Amino acid sequence: MLDASALALLAVGTGVKLLLWPAYHSTDFEVHRNWLAITASLPVGRWYYEDRSEWTLDYPPLFAAFEWVLSLAARLWDPRIIDIDNLGYAAASCVAFQRLSVMVSELVLVMALRRVVRIAGSTVQSRVAAALVFLSPGFLFVDHVHFQYNGFLLGILVYSLAFALEGRDLLAGTTFAVLLCCKHIFMYIAPAYFLYLLRHYCVVTSGRRRRLDIGASVLRLAALGSVVVAVFAVAFGPFVAMGHMRQVLARLFPFKRGLCHAFWAPNFWALYTFTDRVLAIASRFAPHLITADTSQLSSSTRGRVGDTRFAVLPDVPPLATFAATLVAMAPACVVLMRRKLDAVHFVQAVVLCAYASFMFGWHVHEKAIILVLVPLGLLVAMSPSRYVLRMHAVLSVAGFYSLLPLLYGAQELPLKAAILLIWTLCSLSLLRADGAPAWSCLARIERLYIAGHVPLFVFTELVPGVFGRLQFMPLALVSVYTALGVGYSWFGLARAFCRL
Repeated sequence: MLDASALALLAVGTGVKLLLWPAYHSTDFEVHRNWLAITASLPVGRWYYEDRSEWTLDYPPLFAAFEWVLSLAARLWDPRIIDIDNLGYAAASCVAFQRLSVMVSELVLVMALRRVVRIAGSTVQSRVAAALVFLSPGFLFVDHVHFQYNGFLLGILVYSLAFALEGRDLLAGTTFAVLLCCKHIFMYIAPAYFLYLLRHYCVVTSGRRRRLDIGASVLRLAALGSVVVAVFAVAFGPFVAMGHMRQVLARLFPFKRGLCHAFWAPNFWALYTFTDRVLAIASRFAPHLITADTSQLSSSTRGRVGDTRFAVLPDVPPLATFAATLVAMAPACVVLMRRKLDAVHFVQAVVLCAYASFMFGWHVHEKAIILVLVPLGLLVAMSPSRYVLRMHAVLSVAGFYSLLPLLYGAQELPLKAAILLIWTLCSLSLLRADGAPAWSCLARIERLYIAGHVPLFVFTELVPGVFGRLQFMPLALVSVYTALGVGYSWFGLARAFCRL
C-alpha cells in the first residue's frame, strides 16, 4: 500500500499531467496507436512484417505484448483505436485513452521509487529525490506531452536496481532481462550488469584466504544463465520457432539511420557536427586554408534516416562510435573491479555506462538523457557527496533543457518554461549534501553555466529571428550549450566514482 506522502505525490503528479492533456503530441502518438492496432488485429507472426503505416513495430516482443494488453482495454474504450486501416486516428477519445495509459503504466515507477526510498531509510533527502525523479521535466515533456512510455520502462529499471541494493542479485538480473526484452536501448547498460553479477553474485569465495569455490560459483552462474535464457525464450522463442528472427532483428536494429538525429542530442557528436559547420562557413572566407565539401552540409540535420556526412571533418562510421563508446565505458569497469564491491558501486557503473552510450553512441536521441538521470537520481537519494550533487545539478539542468525543442508550439512555450524553472528551483534548493543545498555546493563556473540557460532561452525561444537565414542556429546553440554541461558532468562523475 502507498503511504500518505506517496499518495500526495501521486495526486500532485496526476494533476499536473492532466493539465498537459490538451498539449500537442508528436508522431510517437500515432506510432503507439498503430502498434495497438497491429497487436490487436494481426496474429503474432505478422507483427514484425506489417508495414501499412510507416510507423512499423520496432520494439522487442515483451513491449509488443504490453501494447497487446493495452489494446484489450482500447477495444472497450473506442474500437476505432485498434482499426489497423484507421491511420492517423486522433479523436478526443483516442487521445484520452493513450494519455491515460501512460499515467497508469507509470505506477510501476512510483512503486519502484517507493522501494528505493525504503532502502535509503525513508530520509527527507530520499523522499525529495524520488519526488523529483517522478515529476521530472523529462517524464513530463517526453511521456505526457511528446508521448512515450519511458516512466513504465524506467520503473522496471529502478526495480532492478532496487533489488540489487537489497542484495537480491538474481532477481535484479531477471528483471533486467525482462527490461531488455521490452526495449533494447537498455543494452547500453548491459556491460555494467554483466560485470557486477559475475563478480558479486556468480563468484563465490570461502575461507580466510577468500579462495574461489568453483562448485558454488558454477551453480550460481548456471542459475543466473537459466533465468536469463528463460526470459529471452519466452520473449523471442515464438519468433525463432516461426523462423522470423531475421525480420525481428532487422526491425530492432535499423542501421540505415544517420549519426545524428534531426535535433542533435547534446553529446560529443553535437560538438563535432557544430565544429564541422563552423569550419565549413569559415572555408568561404579562407578557402586556401580550409577545404570543404559544402554539398554535404544538409545531411547533418536530415535526422531520422540516412547517413550523416561532414563538409570538413572526417565522416564517422558506426564502428567508430561503437569503439568510442566501449573506450568511454572504461571508468565503469574501473568502478566494478574494486576489491570491495557493493550495489552502490553497481548503480554508479550503470550511470557511467548509460553516460558513455549517450555521449558517443550512434543516432542517439536527446530523450536518452533520461536513462542517465534516473539512476543518478537514485544515488542522490542516498546521501551523495557535495561533488556528486554538483554534477547532478549541472547535468539535470542541461539535460532537461535540451528537451525543450521537442515542445516547439507557441502554446507550449510558457508551459515548458514554467515546468523546467520550478523543477530546477526545487532541485537546487531542496536536494542537500552535508546539510548544504545543491546551489550552495556549486562552484562559481557551474552557477554561471546554469544561469546561462536564461539568455539561451531568450535568444533561441523568444527571439529566434535574430539569426536571420541561419535557421539551424537556434537548435544548434541549444545542442552545443547543453552538450558542454553534459560533457562536463560526465567527466566529473567518472572522476568522482573512480576515486571512491
